[in-house]
Amino acid sequence: MNEGAGSDPVRIGIITPLGEPGDGSAGELVVRGACLGVEYVREHGGARDSRGIELVLYDDQATAATEGMFRSAAGQMAKLALVDDVVAVMGQWHLRTTPWVVDVATKYNIPIFVENGYSEITAQKRRNVFRSYFSVADRVPLMLDFAAQLGIRTVGMVCADTAFGLHTGDVLEQYGRTRHGMEFLRLDFEQDGAPDFGDLLGQIRDYQPDLFINGGVVRTNYQIMHAAAEAGLLPGTPLMVPFSYPLRSNDFWRLAGDAGVGAMWPAMQYRPSWPEMSEIGRWFTERYRQRYGDFPPDTALTHFTDVTIVAAASRAARSTDRDDMIDAMEAMEFPTWRGPIRYERGPAHWHHAAPELVLLQYQKQGQGFDESAIIYPSDKATAQYVPARSANEL
Repeated sequence: MNEGAGSDPVRIGIITPLGEPGDGSAGELVVRGACLGVEYVREHGGARDSRGIELVLYDDQATAATEGMFRSAAGQMAKLALVDDVVAVMGQWHLRTTPWVVDVATKYNIPIFVENGYSEITAQKRRNVFRSYFSVADRVPLMLDFAAQLGIRTVGMVCADTAFGLHTGDVLEQYGRTRHGMEFLRLDFEQDGAPDFGDLLGQIRDYQPDLFINGGVVRTNYQIMHAAAEAGLLPGTPLMVPFSYPLRSNDFWRLAGDAGVGAMWPAMQYRPSWPEMSEIGRWFTERYRQRYGDFPPDTALTHFTDVTIVAAASRAARSTDRDDMIDAMEAMEFPTWRGPIRYERGPAHWHHAAPELVLLQYQKQGQGFDESAIIYPSDKATAQYVPARSANEL
C-alpha cells in the first residue's frame, strides 16, 4: 500500500470498517480509492516538495466486539491524532461512528473528510470538517419530489434501527409529510436482531402503499427485498432504496435476483458513458478498471478525490501543520472528476461540496449500473420511468 512513499512522506489517515460488525466491503472500496489517489499524486509531481504519501490505515471496528463501535472508532482516531502525525483523515462510512470520530478530529484540529450520508455534520460548521459527497438530506428531495410527480400519496417503509436507517426514515417522513402531504406507514426493526420480515412486509402489503421504501442496510437490505417479493408486495409496488448499493451491480443482481428489477435509487451523475468526466476522473476510472476489472463505485471515487485534494493542499499551504492545511483547503479550488470544487463557509453548511444527483432505475434483470436508466430530473433523463410490474415482465 505504501510502496514508493519515501523517507519523509506526507501521512494521511484512513479510518474505515474492514470487518464485522461494520461494512467491510465499503471499507475495501475506501482503501482502493485512497491507494489509487496515492498513485495519481506520485505520477503527477508528488505532495509537498515532491514528497510521497503514506497511508496510515486503521480498522474502526478493531475493538467493536468488546467495547462497541463508538469506542472502537474513537480509539483508532485518537491513535491517528496523537501517534501517527497525519495531516488529514478520511474513510468514515458508518453514521453511528461519525460523530465520535469527528469529535476527536476536532479536538486535535485534524482536517477530516466525511463521505457518508450524515446530514448535519457539515451544518455544525466545524472548521476542520470537509465533504465532497452527498448527505441523506441531499438525496431525499430527489426521491420524494419524483414520487410526488408520479402521484404517490402513501408510502410504506421499513427502517433498520441503525443511525443511518433511523436518520433516513426521519428525513423521509418529515420531508414527505411537510412538502407533499404524503402519509407513511413506517416499521423499524432491529438490525442486529432476528426480525420477522415476513410479518413486517405483510403489514406493509396490507397497507397497500403507492410506494415501498426499503431502509435496510448491510445484509438486511437484500433480505427485505426477498421478503417483500414473497409477501406479494413486489413487483407490483414501486421500490426505492435510499443509498447507492445497487451501483455494485454484480453484487446487486447476485443478492437481489428478480426482486431488484424496477428498483430506484439516488446517485451521483457518474458512469462510464457520462461525457463530462474530467481528465482526472478518466485517469482514475481507467486505472481502477485495469487493476480490478470493473468500473469503480462512487465510494472508491470519492476517497481517491480526497487524497488528491489533500496532496494539492499540502503543495500550496504555508506548511503541513494542521492549521495551515485547513487554511489552504478553504482558499483553493481543486480539480476533481466532475470539474473544480471549492470548500466554502456557506450559510447552512461549511465545506459541503455535494455533487449533482440523479434518480436511477434498473429496468431489466442483469443491467450494469452504466445501463441503468436516469429517470429524474427530466433534463438529465435517459429513459422514462417503468412501473415495477412492467419492468419485471420485460
